[in-house]
This record gives sequence, structure tokens and C-alpha cells, in this order.
Amino acid sequence: MLFRTLLFITVVLSWALSFAVGDESNKGEKVQSDMHDHDILQDTDQAVAPKAIDIPRCLLCVCLSGSVYCEDVSPEMSAVPALPKETAYLYARFNKITKIKNQDFADTITLKLIDLRWNLITEIEDGVFSRLANLEELNLSDNRLTKLPTLPIRPMSFNANFNKLTTQGVKSTAFKKLTRLAYLYLGNNELTAVPQLPVSLHTVHLHNNKIKTMTDETFCQGNTSYYIRANMHEVRLDGNPIQLWKHPYSFICLHSLPIGWYN
Repeated sequence: MLFRTLLFITVVLSWALSFAVGDESNKGEKVQSDMHDHDILQDTDQAVAPKAIDIPRCLLCVCLSGSVYCEDVSPEMSAVPALPKETAYLYARFNKITKIKNQDFADTITLKLIDLRWNLITEIEDGVFSRLANLEELNLSDNRLTKLPTLPIRPMSFNANFNKLTTQGVKSTAFKKLTRLAYLYLGNNELTAVPQLPVSLHTVHLHNNKIKTMTDETFCQGNTSYYIRANMHEVRLDGNPIQLWKHPYSFICLHSLPIGWYN
């Protein structure tokens, strides 16, 4: 009886030991398999992981599908930031930009709109806009400009209201060759004369300047009473020391007289 009992215990112990060894062996194989799979995944990740992308140029701005918004940037923005090459619309209002340099837009020939209102711009290097053949709207209002650079050739709208522009700082022919210009805003400046205006204009604002006089050819062609300036629909000259009643033939070619209050 004792012999049978010892035999039974021996068999059970042998079976248990063999099971434990097998289990440890399986665990080792599983660990090795898991490590192998991990290495494969790491290799795969390294193979397909995209290369580190160059840091976007919109660290201070928000860039969305060709539009760049740099409005009221904090800390204060004192210069035009680097722009993506595909930029078409730039909004950089309410900042402390003081100067526009030639290289600011050298790589962004796709620009269609530049809005730099409410900055502290005192200088724009000549030639800044010369390469921007697609520029349709340029807004420089509410700055500190005393003169204008050469403007782009295709704008439909130019706004320089609320600056310090003088007649000496604005060439008389600055707008004459801009054959697509429809909206011109030069109000609240220090102009003493009306610059030559392209026939394409629909609206021109020259209010609150220092304009004292004009001729019959400022808006019309003084040598003929048959000329009609068909596109011009709105003229503002209020807030100038000029007395319009002294120039009865200066507006004969227009659809309507200048709007606003006059002496």
C-alpha cells in the first residue's frame, strides 16, 4: 500500500514539474515573439514616418488656405512676418509695423490683397509692390505715411485714408496709369492738390485735406463740353478749404456733384 502511494506521488510531481517547465518555455517564447513584433513595428514606423516638416512660417499668425491673419499680434509685431509663398490674402491690422521693405513680399507674387491698416508705417521702400502683378486691393489707411512708393499696376482698390500724405510725397501721375483702379481713398491727409485720376475710377475720396484749387481738367476735359466721365459716381471733397462755387465747370462731366458739406 505504501509503495502504491509513493508511486502515485512520484507520478504527480513529475507531471507538475513538466507542466511548469513547459509553461515557462511558452512564456519565454511569447516574450521573444512580442519583442520581435515590437522591433518590426518600430522598423515599420521608422520606414513610414514622415520626415520632420520644416516649421511653418505662421508662428505669429494664422494661415488658412492662402489667407494669413496677423491681427493684433502679441507680443507686438513691428515688421511684416515671413509669409508662405502661396499667400494670396494678408491681414496684418492693429500692429506696430513701422516700415515695409522690398524683401517683405519678394517671394509672395501670388498676393491679391494686402491689408495693413492701423499700424505705424512711416516708410515703404520703392519697388515693394512692383512684382505683385496680381494685387487687386491695397489698404494702408491709418498709418503715418508722408509719401507713396510706386504702386502695383493692377489694383482695383487703394486706400490710404488717415495718413500724412503731402502733394510732394504723391507724384501727380501716381494713379494715372492704373487703368483698373475703381476705388481711391485719400481722405484725411495733407494734400494741397488733386492728383491725376484714371478714367476707370468709380469713387474718389479726397475729403479733409488742404486742397485749395482745381482746374476744369481735374475731373473733366476743359476743352469740350461733350465729354462724360461715365464711370465716376462718387466724389468727396468736403473738409477742404476749396470753394467749389468758384469752379462751375470742374464737374460738368460727372453724373452728380461732389457729396458732403461745402462752404
